Amino acid sequence: MIKIICDSMSDLPLNILEKYDIDIIPLTVIFNGTEYLDGETLTKNEFYKMLRETNIMPKTSQATYVQFKSVFEKYDNPDTEVIYISGSSIASGTYQSATLAKSDEHDNVTLFDTRNLAIGSALFVIKACEMAEKGYSAKEIISTLEKFRDENEVEVIFSVDTLEYLKMGGRISSTKAALGNLLSIKPILEVKDGLVAQKSQVRGKKQIYSSLAKSIVSKFGKDLKDRTIIIGCGDNKEDLEIAREALMKEAEIGEFYYVNIGCVVCSHSGPGILGISCM
Repeated sequence: MIKIICDSMSDLPLNILEKYDIDIIPLTVIFNGTEYLDGETLTKNEFYKMLRETNIMPKTSQATYVQFKSVFEKYDNPDTEVIYISGSSIASGTYQSATLAKSDEHDNVTLFDTRNLAIGSALFVIKACEMAEKGYSAKEIISTLEKFRDENEVEVIFSVDTLEYLKMGGRISSTKAALGNLLSIKPILEVKDGLVAQKSQVRGKKQIYSSLAKSIVSKFGKDLKDRTIIIGCGDNKEDLEIAREALMKEAEIGEFYYVNIGCVVCSHSGPGILGISCM
């Protein structure tokens, strides 16, 4: 048996979590001096509400050796192979915690660093689950995931509805945020080399939808019927359908998922985030 494990840096569709019984190792969210386990003692909706009602930016802390040790021990038997699929090791020390736990005589555990985040790293988890269900070995699954990662076959593109949270988090200056909000400038962001980076910018929220869709098409072409697509947002659920329509206008799409982006990314972006990922 192959058991798939990930951490809360990956934002997975609910039906995928339930279908494949995926274990999620939560990171810690620190909000106004209180620590919460992402997704366990703090839900996404509670988190969005807290973000909206305060001007304090939360912080996140990596999952620990003890957390991984506990989960690895649960599946420590000769009939189970564990694949842990990590959010970017460059963005968090969580992968290192898993490495330490694995080195403690958990030889049935294989680690994979997606070098991605949120709806990007989630694509690797979905691919691994689909392959495990079809009977592929752990070695074959890891080899396929490495190919997608190393050959840059995953695209994650997103934007935010206000620059205020990026300002509060110290990612842009107060002057740049004020000017950007005044001119309704929206950054188009991507995950590059394991970290979030700005790719471009547009004027006005309406331009976000087409810009995200065109970025996906620019990389993969108009025929996306055989590719897995995730459309994600924070508490701005009304944007999901608009983003889907924008993508359908630009391309032919097959399977896709909707997801609420979680605490790890929204701790930096704010709750009004919209993104598309494609593998």
